[in-house]
Amino acid sequence: MNGNQSDPTLSKSGWFVRYQPVFLKAFEGYRSSDFFKDIGAGLTVGIIALPLAIGFGIASGAENPGQGLWTAIIAGAIVALFGGSRFQIAGPTGAFIPVLAGIVAVHGYEGLLLATMMAGILLVALGLLRMGMLLRYIPYPVVAGFTSGIAVIIFVSQLPDFLGLSFERPGHLPELVWEVAGHAGGMDWRVAATGGLSFAIALFWPKRLARVPAAIVAVLAGSILVYVSGWPVETIGAKFGEFPSGFPAIRWPQIDLQLIRDLSGPAFTIAALGSIESLLSATVADGMAETRHDANSELVGQGLANILSPLFGGFAATGAIARTAANIRSGARSPLAGVIHSLVLVVFVLVAGPLVAHIPIATLSAVLMAVAVRMAEWDTFAELWRGSRSDFLVMGLTFALTVIFDLTVGVAAGLIIAVILFVRRMEGVSSVGLLTEETDTEHDGSNSLRGKNVPEGVILFRFEGPLFFAAAEKLEGALRSHGARPKIVIFRMRHVPSIDATALHAMEVALEKMHRDGVTVLFSAVQAQPMKAIRASGLAESAGVENFFPNLDRALEKAVELLAASTKSGAIGGMEPA
Repeated sequence: MNGNQSDPTLSKSGWFVRYQPVFLKAFEGYRSSDFFKDIGAGLTVGIIALPLAIGFGIASGAENPGQGLWTAIIAGAIVALFGGSRFQIAGPTGAFIPVLAGIVAVHGYEGLLLATMMAGILLVALGLLRMGMLLRYIPYPVVAGFTSGIAVIIFVSQLPDFLGLSFERPGHLPELVWEVAGHAGGMDWRVAATGGLSFAIALFWPKRLARVPAAIVAVLAGSILVYVSGWPVETIGAKFGEFPSGFPAIRWPQIDLQLIRDLSGPAFTIAALGSIESLLSATVADGMAETRHDANSELVGQGLANILSPLFGGFAATGAIARTAANIRSGARSPLAGVIHSLVLVVFVLVAGPLVAHIPIATLSAVLMAVAVRMAEWDTFAELWRGSRSDFLVMGLTFALTVIFDLTVGVAAGLIIAVILFVRRMEGVSSVGLLTEETDTEHDGSNSLRGKNVPEGVILFRFEGPLFFAAAEKLEGALRSHGARPKIVIFRMRHVPSIDATALHAMEVALEKMHRDGVTVLFSAVQAQPMKAIRASGLAESAGVENFFPNLDRALEKAVELLAASTKSGAIGGMEPA
């Protein structure tokens, strides 16, 4: 049985959801052969994760390379046990590098630990409040834009170590590019050769040899080259000292009220980025393995991982798309593979940790640069350019602002522009106008005006498309544009799927004016959502609940009855000039 977003076993109460991790229901029909497949998948993904965890840890500003490994160990096990995706592999990822490095630069590593725990609390709250589904509404051009922007930031930020350049690094990418160009003459060819070899292997390792992870081969090749040649290339041991072996001590972040205020923005960014990437990874896993993840439980699992990881000196983690895909391709059958991946890393730390000291820094930079090349979604730029130019604009703006400023600015601006363009498109499909036989798109049936008699003193308006704040002016303009003063107005709302408060207010104002002028307003074929909103706003009572009809024929019949009754009483003549 797979994790399912609509799983009836998830009993809901009010705003909250009683979450159930997928681990509890992943072993129905589980066989011994599945167990051995999980072991094989966990071993493979653990090997793949090893150099990436170390590299991401160093690039994120960790105090020592072991913290990247312990982030992968803790987060990988917690998400497997408490998350909502059957095959998710969690750990440090490239997307976090610019954000985490920025926090360390301003607030130090202690600030990063606290920001990570704050982000974890936010993620748990999002999951329990059932907000997992809302993250699906982030437009793909925004996601592709900031993903490509992050890829560029990672690539460029690794160039100094890749080329052996030494200078004080500025905080933003444009200044960093300028500094790299200015110091290019000081490049150490031996460092560059080491990084170039590792980069070529990591990027161009043949697919037919994919069972041997390219990152591992790249790390081994770079390390062997430096060891055999004796080149003075900086290694992890030279930069960070002895690799810490054994289990880390519990580490409580320093909690200060002012620091919490200062870190609220970065913590929100970590939570937002972590939730987006983890749910994207879970969705990719669903497509590969034909499963369905529980988005809310996944957010809870990710939150717990980010709360507990800092206690062991770790930092922010999320679902890793490449490692999750490798887990599935390696034959994983349950979340147990994710736990085994963590155990593989634990064994390495305890047994082979000192070997990490011999890895060249340039080699790790090369591996991260290869990851960045694969992260960037350049194909999407071309696809959107050939298709929707507005989506291309959103993606390009998000990408540019992410690169020039930072991820928060890029995503915020991208979302704002995407919303504006969406409103513009939706406003274009909304219309309000006079309904006549010539303008009626309904050719027959009880809601069509064709071939039917409209008594004198009755006019009809057709409403089409969603009525919301951007379309409210159309409503007001259409009702003002008719020069004559009718006795009865019929609103046909058959093609209005939704209405918002602004459009309701415009309709209320129009109804009040019509009632003052003695005009009766009838409604026909109102759909469920608009009818619910009309009732909730009190508009149904002010308009008269007896004036709502299931179709246009019934509304016309009522108009005839009202005109006949008014004629007998002498109260109604014909159409009067306004």
